[in-house]
Amino acid sequence: MRRWMLLLVWWLAAPAAAQQILIPMDAYQTDHLKAYGVAYWALSQGVDVDWLLNYRGGAFLLQDFPGLQAELRIRGVAFEAIDDATAARILAEVEAEDRNTAVVRLEKAPRIAVYAPPYAQPWDDAVMLALNYAEVPYDRIYDDEVLSGELEKYDWLHLHHEDFTGQFGKFIQYRHMPWYVEQQRQDEATARKHGFRKVSQLKLAVAQAIREYVRRGGFLFAMCSGTDTFDIALAAHNTDIVPAEYDGDPVDPDALQKLDYSQTLAFTNFTPVFNPYEYEHSDIDVGPPPPQLRDPALDYFTLHEFSAKWDPVPTMLTQNHVATIKGFIGQTTAFRKSLIKPEVVILAEAPGRDEVKYLYGPFGQGFFTFYAGHDPEDYQHFVGDPPTDLSLHKNSPGYRLILNNILFPAARKQKRKT
Repeated sequence: MRRWMLLLVWWLAAPAAAQQILIPMDAYQTDHLKAYGVAYWALSQGVDVDWLLNYRGGAFLLQDFPGLQAELRIRGVAFEAIDDATAARILAEVEAEDRNTAVVRLEKAPRIAVYAPPYAQPWDDAVMLALNYAEVPYDRIYDDEVLSGELEKYDWLHLHHEDFTGQFGKFIQYRHMPWYVEQQRQDEATARKHGFRKVSQLKLAVAQAIREYVRRGGFLFAMCSGTDTFDIALAAHNTDIVPAEYDGDPVDPDALQKLDYSQTLAFTNFTPVFNPYEYEHSDIDVGPPPPQLRDPALDYFTLHEFSAKWDPVPTMLTQNHVATIKGFIGQTTAFRKSLIKPEVVILAEAPGRDEVKYLYGPFGQGFFTFYAGHDPEDYQHFVGDPPTDLSLHKNSPGYRLILNNILFPAARKQKRKT
């Protein structure tokens, strides 16, 4: 009897069978946003993560390792500890030919940079809010770093509420505000430092450097006016589209004829807005300007469904626990479908309207994703409003689309071309 009791104690104290951790991303997940942070953290520890596309909202599966379960509990992320046999059954189910699911192996933690000015921003950056909340590390860079070649250090670059046309966001109504004066002063000083006469020339050089970064294998994610102004600046590389109110000289009278759409990533055949007092850069954006706002309760967009096995990239970028997401506005609220290049993949659009919310495309050896709107959990974010508290939006499907993008480079195998 004593021997049997000793054997029982030994068996109870013996190491458990090898476990794997399943992080569900469906309605059972307690904190979707921090779940991405845990996946990133595991990659940074040298642990591979399987992304189960279209399985339980895009669940993550990885081998258990010391500290993982504690980290999940600390961050408040729901998980399931399963044995190897159960994990094998799940993988077999996901890889079955008759299911629109797939397994994507994530192998490294992408190096992340956020293009943002060093001075205080008048609007909060939704991507920085998401990265901070998910506890994903990133470097903040701006014009000096881009022009000095530091983009080559990063796998993923984000642009947000930026004006690459050199019109200071078309915030001319705020031209006497301290933050506007400081932005203009610093941008003009940076332009002179790099040998440019005008801020528009500086921003064009930055946009061209970023375009080259993507062509050579980088991944670009942009939101709000960081999307359309990027392409507008590239198209205007041979002309001047900036009114005198912003740079001291008039718009080129032949500007429309000189636009070169071959230089852009996503948009074509658009027309810039030359009115310096109109809070709009071009007809790419179809969002309603204040006060003609639509009812937020009726504003939503729908994610497209893709083949997980044949189209893994757009499937990765659209992983979510819902298919319909509430809308939100920004200086660039939505993209006019007729002005999107035919090779660009539309990821989400507003049903019944000529409005694309989310798109993606390859360019050279790299990729770009444009996501319209300013803040997925603040329908109309005004200058000076407090930043969104993501602890109140742990399961935000709109913010999930942002965080899908940071993991995409982890699945890429090719090296950047030089």
